[in-house]
Amino acid sequence: MNQSNKSLNNWFLILAVLALGIAPLILVRGGKFGGSDDKAKAAITEIQPEYKPWFQSPFVPASGEIASLLFASQAALGAGVVGYAIGIYKGRSEQKRRKE
Repeated sequence: MNQSNKSLNNWFLILAVLALGIAPLILVRGGKFGGSDDKAKAAITEIQPEYKPWFQSPFVPASGEIASLLFASQAALGAGVVGYAIGIYKGRSEQKRRKE
């Protein structure tokens, strides 16, 4: 596969990822994009109404926006660590290949 085909494939993959991310926002009108925590809490309350949580979070964000910011920061940090690890291993394998 030549370089132009690889580049074209990369652009198609980027467009597909963007389409998968944007499509639900466009196609689902009036949808509620709530978190899984709220759904789990509702399901537990429905199954066992007298349930009391055994753990309280030591830090409660002041608003939903701050919670979203913290979640996004955590995801970005994790993606950075995974990307760094992949880059290290890829670099090592290419360096090994060049020596051979």
